[in-house]
Parts: sequence; structure tokens; C-alpha cells
Amino acid sequence: MSVAAPPRPNVFRAAEWRNWSRTESVRPIRVETPDSPEAVQRAVQAAAHQGLTIKAIGAGHSFTGIAVAEGVQLLLDRLSGVIAVDEASARVTLAAGTRLHQLPRLLAPYGLALQNMGDIDRQSIAGATSTGTHGTGGSFGGLATQIVAFTLVTGAGELLRISETENPELLPAARLGLGALGILVDLTLQCVPAFTLQAVERPEPLPEVLDGYLERSAREDHFEFYWFPHTQYALTKTNTRLPRDAPRHPLNPVGRWFDDEVTANGLYRALCALATVTPAMIPSVNRLAQRLTGNRDFTDASHKVFVTNRSVRFREMEYALPRTAVPDALRELDRLIERRGWRISFPVEVRSAAADDNWLSTASGRETGYIAVHRYYRETRPDQLEYFTEVEKIMVAAGGRPHWGKLHTRDAAYFADAYPRFADFLAVRDRLDPGRLFRNPYLDRVLGL
Repeated sequence: MSVAAPPRPNVFRAAEWRNWSRTESVRPIRVETPDSPEAVQRAVQAAAHQGLTIKAIGAGHSFTGIAVAEGVQLLLDRLSGVIAVDEASARVTLAAGTRLHQLPRLLAPYGLALQNMGDIDRQSIAGATSTGTHGTGGSFGGLATQIVAFTLVTGAGELLRISETENPELLPAARLGLGALGILVDLTLQCVPAFTLQAVERPEPLPEVLDGYLERSAREDHFEFYWFPHTQYALTKTNTRLPRDAPRHPLNPVGRWFDDEVTANGLYRALCALATVTPAMIPSVNRLAQRLTGNRDFTDASHKVFVTNRSVRFREMEYALPRTAVPDALRELDRLIERRGWRISFPVEVRSAAADDNWLSTASGRETGYIAVHRYYRETRPDQLEYFTEVEKIMVAAGGRPHWGKLHTRDAAYFADAYPRFADFLAVRDRLDPGRLFRNPYLDRVLGL
């Protein structure tokens, strides 16, 4: 006798889905929009009953296929907002579909903030933590290090609570689980009292920045820099943490709009599009961009300093290196670009993070520096994409670990050597999803079948 499948609420026919960078697309068999943990359970149970895979997606900001759902695609937008707040411990429980850009408003009534943030806030909290999103700061970890508890739906359709007191042995695996261990429905974050940041942005000679990178990454609260290929200058960004009530000197709204929207996005988009047609002009464009950016000193609420609006569409590869390897790797990248005669319009971004104990964190067990390279999304000829191929060789030779949500070609055999606890993570996957309900082609490549 056949068993009826569980009901499937909020189901609709799937259209083609594409990620933000236009590197991935898929037409799922169906799309569901659950509005409760129980609805997620029913969706997982129904998919299992029908022999379909199931994946949750956030904002689609990953450049890899980590969120590609070939079977059932779950949109978690209806699972959003604050579920609970423990003001004494500064811990906040959020529904998994909550977007990062919503957090300042949601946390403000409690005088709280995230300890650190990346420079893009369009992602969902579940997607950002599951892919290893991070900011910069030699003493601060990525977003996943701020997780103290969460609830997920396993491959058996069960709600599993993981915290410091419930199944604590799973915390270092599931904080950054790549979507391979289950569907997150809520997360509890360790927040901090709201604070202010002083931002100093300056163009500096690249050789001096590289020589001082290790010391500044360790000394400054949040240090990063952007290097424009075909120049010998970098735009440094140094953010210093101050108390919430410190005097603020924010950017003039009109000036900020002109710098960030007109120059950094509008003008730069036009220059990138023009350079795609006429690559020979890219060195001149980069020199112009380097002169038009930087030289700002302002103080504002932390999220207004951490986050930058990015509307120019691009493709990105980022590798995490042992921090001491970063200066020489960037010097080798500079030599590579000049040797190959490439014309690279997008700047290279360099950041840092503290070592952590999450098994698949790119900073797991080591002080880490990040090098990220980009190309304008319309630069798709084979000779243009060769940039990523050759950069990856430099990063691999330096002991690099690729960001899970950004372009790379590594596979499970590589990660077995790169991560000491990789086999342990696979054992947890076998426990929580033995039927591989949450698999997709990307996870097959990076984790194996």
C-alpha cells in the first residue's frame, strides 16, 4: 500500500533561477516558500518521498553553484526577523531567511550589532554563514564564528537543535555547513554592544602597503586594501572601533552619494563596459579610478562603515592563504599580469581574519589573509577567464583554500588535504543526510558523493 506524500504548502511552478553574477542558472522542478520550521519539514519529507533533492537559497550572491537546486528550491524569505533576544547575554535568534541589511534596524532596539561584517549585506544570514562570508580584521573571525546555536531540518525531516548544550559536538561542523547537512531554519548569534567606527581611506604606494601588511593586519582593528592592476598604488581602508557614544562625523550625504553611487558604481560601470570593447584603455582607466577614490576620514555607526553598495556586476575568485604568504602572492600576481599582457579592470581586494575552529572555515586553524580577484561580468572570452585559472595556480601553490561561494576549480581530494577535519565533516554529513537529499553538482565536486 502506498503512503501519501505530506502536504506541500506554498508551492508554485518554477521559472529559471539565476544567481547575481550570472554564472549559474537552473530551472527547479518546483519552488516552495515555507513560512515555518514545520513547513520546511514537510517540504523535506515530500522531496524525500518523491526522490527529489532539495536546497534552500538566499539572495543568490554566491558565484559558485553551491545554492543550485535542481529538484525542489526553497525560498526562505518568509522565514525572516527576530525570534528571540537575550539582552543579558547579547544573543539574538533570527529566522534563517533574514537579510543582513535588515539587521541594523532589527538590532537597534536592543543596542546591539554584529561584531564584524563584510562589505556586502544583501545575503541572507543562513546563506552568508553557510558559505563562509567574512569581513576583515586580524583579530576577528567570519560571520559563522558568531553563531552559538541553530536549528536545522535534517535529511530525515527532523528538527535538530545544535548549541553549546544540545549536540555541541556538531557545532564546529554545522556552523559552516555548505547547505550539505540540512536546511537551517533559525540561528542564534552572539552580538556585541552597538559601536562606532572611524574609517580612514588613503591611497598609498603598493610596495609600502605590502611591506606593512602583516603588522597592520595584526595592529589595526579592521584593515584592508584594494590594488588597481597596472598601477603601483593601493587604496587602504583602516577602521577603528570606538564606543557607541563616540562623536560621529559621517560623510556628507550628497558627497557619499556622489562617491559611492556616481563614481564607484555609475562611472565605474560605464568605464568597465567601455574597457570591455577597448581593453587597451584599461591601464588608463585604473589610474583614473585610483585618483578618484580614497582620501576620506569619517566616523559613523558600524554597519554604515562596514558596508558598501555594489551595483556593478562582476565575477570573483577569492583564496584564503596563511597570512604570511599574502604579500609574496600579491607580488607574484602583479608579475603575472604584466608578463601575460592582460588588461584587468577590477581592483584586487586583500583582507584578513583570525584563526577559528570551524572545520570548513577558510580560516580554520590558521591566521588568514584573503586575496580576491574580479572580472567585469561581461568579460567572458576564454582569454579573459584565463586570469582566474592562472591566479588559482598562485593561490594553490601558496597553500590556499578557496572561498566556498566564489569561483574555483578545487575538488574533494584537494579539500581532504587542505582541511584537517574534512573527513570528520563528511562523517557528520553521513549522519545527518545519508540519502544525500541536499546534494547538487557543486557539493558532489567539493565533498564527493
